[in-house]
Amino acid sequence: MSLPLVQISEQDFTSFLRIPIATNLTKLEADFAIVGVPFGVPYDMRGVASGASEAPVAIRECSARYGRFLNHHDFDLGGEFLNGSTVRVVDCGDVPADPRDLTGNTARATAAIRSIIDHGSVPIVLGGDDSIPALALKAFEGFDSIHVLQIDAHLDFRDEVDGIRDGYSSPMRRASEMPWVEKIVHVGLRGVGSARPADVADSKKDGNTLITAREVREKGVEQVLQEFPEAANIFIAIDCDGLDPSVMPGTSCPMPGGLLFYEVADIVQGLARRGKVIGMDVAEYFPSLDIQKVTALAIVRLIVILIGTMVRAHGLT
Repeated sequence: MSLPLVQISEQDFTSFLRIPIATNLTKLEADFAIVGVPFGVPYDMRGVASGASEAPVAIRECSARYGRFLNHHDFDLGGEFLNGSTVRVVDCGDVPADPRDLTGNTARATAAIRSIIDHGSVPIVLGGDDSIPALALKAFEGFDSIHVLQIDAHLDFRDEVDGIRDGYSSPMRRASEMPWVEKIVHVGLRGVGSARPADVADSKKDGNTLITAREVREKGVEQVLQEFPEAANIFIAIDCDGLDPSVMPGTSCPMPGGLLFYEVADIVQGLARRGKVIGMDVAEYFPSLDIQKVTALAIVRLIVILIGTMVRAHGLT
C-alpha cells in the first residue's frame, strides 16, 4: 500500500502530552503512535468538516499541561506513566485532507495507519466522526483475527443512510464485513438511535455481542472482559457518547445513563492485561460542545491508562 506522508512540521502543532513528534512515517520508530484523523465520510457537505474535525487539536491542547507530569506518580497506574521503561510514544500529526477529494481522504487515513502498523507501532487514533473506526480497521488487513470492543450508545450497524455506506452510522457493519474481524462486542448501548430492529438482528446473527450500559452497571465489567479470548488481538473503538454526559459532555448525541469513567477504564485495563491491544480510536468529540474541557481530559486519561497498562502487562522495556 503506497503511503501519502503526513506533511506537518514540528512547529505546526503541540504534540500529545508534549511527546516527540514523528511526522515522517517512512522512518517511524516507536512502540505507540498518536495520529489524528479529523475527517471521515460525511453524509452531506455540512459534514465534510464537522465539529468533530477539531477534536485532534483540542485533545492535544488539553493534554499539553500534563506532559510535564509524565515522571510523576500516576494513581491510576500505580507509578509513573511508562514505568521507568524506554518505551517510545510519538505523535505523528494529522492525516492531511482535501474537501474536494473525499475518497482520497479515507484512503490516506487508512494508508497512514497501515504504515504505523507496518513499522511495529500501536496506532492511537484521534478522530473525527464515528466513520473513523472502519477506516482504521481496514488498515489491519492480513491479521488472522481481531476482536473489536466498541464503546458506544449506538450500534452503528446501518447498511446505508441515503445511499452512503461508510458514514458514521455504519462503521461496525463495515467492520463486520472485514474477514480479519472475528467479532464485535458492542458495549454501552442505550436509548434510541439510528439502529432498526433488523440491524440489531443482523449484528447478533454475525455472532457479535450486545451489552447495554444498564447491564454493565448491574453485572460489572467482568462480563465484558469474558467476551474476549485470552491473548486475542483487540481493537478498541470509543465513541464519546458511549460514556455518560457527566463524563464526556462534549458530544453531539449525549444520552443519560452512559458508562462511567472507571467502568471504561477498567474495561480498557482489563483488555490490556487479558489480550493484545493492537490499536485504539476515539471519535465523536465535539470541542465546541465540551464543558471546561472535561471530555478532552477524559480522553487523554483513557489513552494514558491504556498505554501505561500495556507497558506493565506485557513487560515492555
